[in-house]
Amino acid sequence: MTHSISLSWSTASATVPQTPVPSPAQLSNIDLVRRCQAGARPDRAAFTELLHRYQSYVDRVLYHLAPDWQDRSDLAQEVWIRVYRNIRRLQDPIKFKGWLSRIATNLFYDELRKRKRVRQPLSLDAPFTTDDGEREWEIATEDPGPDDALTTDEFYDRLRVAIADLPEVFRTTIVLREIEGMAYEEIAEITGVSLGTVKSRIARARHRLQAQLQHYIDS
Repeated sequence: MTHSISLSWSTASATVPQTPVPSPAQLSNIDLVRRCQAGARPDRAAFTELLHRYQSYVDRVLYHLAPDWQDRSDLAQEVWIRVYRNIRRLQDPIKFKGWLSRIATNLFYDELRKRKRVRQPLSLDAPFTTDDGEREWEIATEDPGPDDALTTDEFYDRLRVAIADLPEVFRTTIVLREIEGMAYEEIAEITGVSLGTVKSRIARARHRLQAQLQHYIDS
């Protein structure tokens, strides 16, 4: 005699242990990228978490590339729009941070070409702006006394101005190398030039900065 066994779907499913799906906050950066690449469109929760983790990094890159641009927040927003549209093209999720830097850098150059921006030469007669407001240039004498010595904060104010005054290609390479800590190979990939060109630009940028800041360094 043949006996049939009737088993409802709800009963069968109840016997199968359910694996909990980790929330985006529990995922690694690589897994977040992979989740964003899995569907026809990036997973909204995963993309939001990715933006949360890297927003300050994008802001920092844009600040050092364009310190005097008032619309950097608009540029940052455009960076993430491009990331959202193109994240599936990233073949290696491990390289997400470098890919993100390349998008921000390319966007900066796109905007620079549109604006045809020409930097005005710095004048020692005009005040310069810091986070504390406008300040006058302080020219040290040949024999500065203790009261005239530059503090660490003042030195970095000068350094920021000197970096901002570099030609754009020099500024990009020195920011990616000295501030973002990227390897020469990564910078070459981001900027689309040869490794030798990257090293040459960094060396020339360092030389210009040293020439402008040597007096403060000696002091």
